[in-house]
Amino acid sequence: MSIVMTGGGTGGHLAIIKAVKEELTDSELIYIGSTKGQDRAWFEDDRDFQAKYFLDTQGVVNQGVLGKFKSIYMLLKATLKARAILKKSNAKVVFCVGGFSAAPTSFAAKSLKIPLIIHEQNASIGSLNRLLRPYCDAFISSYEESSPIKAYPIKKEFFQKARVRREIKTIIFLGGSQGAVAINKLAIKIAPTLKEKGIKIIHQAGDRNIQEVKKQYQDIGIDATVFGFTDKLSDYMAEADFAVARAGASTLWELSAIGCPALFIPYPYAANDHQYYNAKFLEEQGVAWIIRENDITPQKVIDILDEDIESRSKKLQTLIQKDGAKEIANLLREYQ
Repeated sequence: MSIVMTGGGTGGHLAIIKAVKEELTDSELIYIGSTKGQDRAWFEDDRDFQAKYFLDTQGVVNQGVLGKFKSIYMLLKATLKARAILKKSNAKVVFCVGGFSAAPTSFAAKSLKIPLIIHEQNASIGSLNRLLRPYCDAFISSYEESSPIKAYPIKKEFFQKARVRREIKTIIFLGGSQGAVAINKLAIKIAPTLKEKGIKIIHQAGDRNIQEVKKQYQDIGIDATVFGFTDKLSDYMAEADFAVARAGASTLWELSAIGCPALFIPYPYAANDHQYYNAKFLEEQGVAWIIRENDITPQKVIDILDEDIESRSKKLQTLIQKDGAKEIANLLREYQ
């Protein structure tokens, strides 16, 4: 009797699965994802899952007419495969975190009358989760009062490493494991000023950009810590006193849990502009800043560094409850 986890494509989705599965070490876990996106990089070698399947799928959104037809055909084939997997594994519940990776298994679950639990990471609900919401057994969102679980599922280490920031000695630039060109360029532009202020730089440049960004720092005589995908992100966040980041939900809540104030530069092409609305949720609480990518200037960032971060750091940690992953895990166990 297994718990099946599905969804992904991006680290924001996959981080939810990672946090929840670590609370389910006593259960038989199956993962079903996609051959595309980051699913394999995260879970192909993960021993917490008794079995892992990566189906041939791709997103439907932002595709041309032919691309949409191809995506739908791939989805239908993958759904049939997912049905077979769910039957074989005697699945008792499916946990969906959204993204195109989740579609086949979620549709298969409903066709087999297997309970479906959805976690929505973003303030603006994703296309798949919006479609499936009327048919799911529970819909979890940290942004909705009606959610049965309000706590966002963050790994315990972020709470354990939390501290109050009182001054900025280290800044971290977070573009995600794939990197963000706009954030990379901004970091290089303001690096000399940060050096003058005695501020250390930690920079997640993206796997494809590491060498280029390292060389750019070397050319201007700055010793920065540069990385791409890492399993030490909580350590880097714990060291930082301030962050400049995209506003993916997991990044946003991890920074909150660890107490690190941030300037968010939302990815301008995110579906339904969800990164902006994620960051807006914190900005309205008076604990974060937002600047649109087209409006960003080095001086705007420098000016923010002189603002009060201590009160924001303290308040951030009150906005996110602990044990979100544990609460979701307990809910999933009820269906076993």
